[in-house]
Amino acid sequence: MSEVDDNFYKRADAHINLSNDQLSSATRGKVSASMMYSMARFGAWISACECKSQNEMKEAKAETVKYFVTEFEKMLTENFDDYIQNFDKYMK
Repeated sequence: MSEVDDNFYKRADAHINLSNDQLSSATRGKVSASMMYSMARFGAWISACECKSQNEMKEAKAETVKYFVTEFEKMLTENFDDYIQNFDKYMK
């Protein structure tokens, strides 16, 4: 990732901490699914905020979905590679 602001990781850690707290009452799979759903919902809301009409949002849908999927794939790949390289350290 490039050009992240000073609070990027603080915000991300806050979301991760919330998810970790939820593990006391739900499985990892359920917490993960809820977190993905919330990001999808938030992404749709962000996109709606940028549009002036329902039609404009409809026209932007494919490009916007492609953007979010591509960015998620990059972030997941980066973090997956980090966990592979640091597996023993992270999973102790």
